[in-house]
Amino acid sequence: MQAVLTRWFKQNKRELPWRDTSPWGVMVSEFMLQQTPVNRVLPIWKQWMSTWPDPLSLAQAPKSDVIRAWGRLGYPRRALRLHESAKVISEKFDNRVPSTYEELLSLPGVGDYTASAILAFAFGQRSLVLDINIRRLFSRSIDGVETPSSSISQVERALRTNLIPAKSPHLWAAATMEFGALVCTAKNPNCADCPLQNECAWRAAGYPKSEVKPKPTFNGSDRQCRGAILNVLREQSRASHQELSLLWPDALQFEKGLKTLIADGLIETTGKKSYKLAN
Repeated sequence: MQAVLTRWFKQNKRELPWRDTSPWGVMVSEFMLQQTPVNRVLPIWKQWMSTWPDPLSLAQAPKSDVIRAWGRLGYPRRALRLHESAKVISEKFDNRVPSTYEELLSLPGVGDYTASAILAFAFGQRSLVLDINIRRLFSRSIDGVETPSSSISQVERALRTNLIPAKSPHLWAAATMEFGALVCTAKNPNCADCPLQNECAWRAAGYPKSEVKPKPTFNGSDRQCRGAILNVLREQSRASHQELSLLWPDALQFEKGLKTLIADGLIETTGKKSYKLAN
């Protein structure tokens, strides 16, 4: 399996800029790629790295610039955590992304997955990288199950750790992630051209379906309400409460959105009943 997937990866991998960049570039990509497709991340990542090529340059930027630059990569709380991490790296780690698991976990917004991904892709270290694409690939090919569980168990961790090769472990992480993203996809996987089809447990079992819980709808959600407010404040320096309230028909949901954005440090009040992006 290792030989097949690494060979496939070398022949079919996408040329993504964060595969040939600094550890900081890798870290920025990992923050941006959380629950966000590659095609949306690419232009933002390039602009971000051009503007803030190292942690110190980002640390010195005002929060409002960071929020604007994040664009529509999802709720920009991740942008603020990355901003906070840049300050810690510039102050405590000599402006260099740390290269140990424990040090990475000490950074704001960095959890187990992000730390493991940075170790693998920025430093070539042996670490357990388990994003949804990798988990789905293993779930199907090894366990015969279409969709992995919502959370990672200790048993799954132990089994997948045993798969990591001693040689070029970062290549294994990249290959399995890319294969899950391009071939063993969540919907309409390309099983006909899959080089693992003869060993795939899911194929051998007759492609049994997993019960999948429906995702919450975006339309009418609190997320959409907060996004509408942020979009206005990205485009103009400030906006009144009355102006913003016209964006959303549900007054209670609108007020909740405002309070959440303030609590998360994304916007702030400016005088009486007006708002702007946080500085």
